[in-house]
Amino acid sequence: MPKRVNKAVELLSQDQPIYYTGSHTGANLTYEAGKAMSKTWADYINVGFEHGLFDLIGLDNFMRGLADGGPTNSGHQTPAVVIEIPVNGTSAAAIQANDWQFRQLLARGVHGLLLCHAENPEAVKTFVEYCRYPFQKIGVGDGLDVGRRGSAGQSAAALIWGVSVEEYLDKADPWPLNPDGELMLGLKIENVRALANVEQTLKVPGIAFAEWGPGDMGFSFGYKSTPRPFPPEMWDARNRVFATCKANGVAFLESSPPETVGDNIDIGVRVMSGEATAVAGRVYSRRTMPV
Repeated sequence: MPKRVNKAVELLSQDQPIYYTGSHTGANLTYEAGKAMSKTWADYINVGFEHGLFDLIGLDNFMRGLADGGPTNSGHQTPAVVIEIPVNGTSAAAIQANDWQFRQLLARGVHGLLLCHAENPEAVKTFVEYCRYPFQKIGVGDGLDVGRRGSAGQSAAALIWGVSVEEYLDKADPWPLNPDGELMLGLKIENVRALANVEQTLKVPGIAFAEWGPGDMGFSFGYKSTPRPFPPEMWDARNRVFATCKANGVAFLESSPPETVGDNIDIGVRVMSGEATAVAGRVYSRRTMPV
């Protein structure tokens, strides 16, 4: 039986790599699609609202489909769902002006949010605070101010998670800041401005994972398409983000082919995509949790 609501967090807490599926430019968000994906091979489903349609009605239907089609083969109520949000982390003011997105998405019962273009440490701090309830006090006064998430969305979200409203209120807090939390907040350090601040940004409490986003990082270095192999400045960016993630206990997301997944696990990559990569990686890390 699972020990947590969020399968991805449960695995990361055991230092097991996790693997995701889903589009970065949109998704088929229907009740039927949710039921069909309830037994997915993936540990979490990425829903790309950064560039795809911001379809709250579709997401609500999709989440209900996941819950009704569950549990997963691992016994979790649903696979974890992480939303790439369309607001960029350019300033605290930008986050405050768009905090309605976090309220709406979390109330649908999703398990995580991914902030794109996380350029500014104050923006990231504000992002974490607006995803937290004010009665959650871990980290307040030690890098964070009081949470700003309001009441009313918890009943709908609790139904998707398969817990009582009281349990949802206790569990809907960022992990690993709160060891018992089930929310997974992530960042994209994906341009030169974000890179310049990465050491301070990844010190903000409440972040579970981060990536360096080679597509947008390449744009910010002046490349119209992602150069392959990466030029030195791209490798330096990647290595700087990776090293800073490791220094702050933040899981690093990076693509990996199946042939090298073991090497990537050994150096510390913990979030990857692709079913073939997942199959090979789970064997390599001797995972025991059912898919």
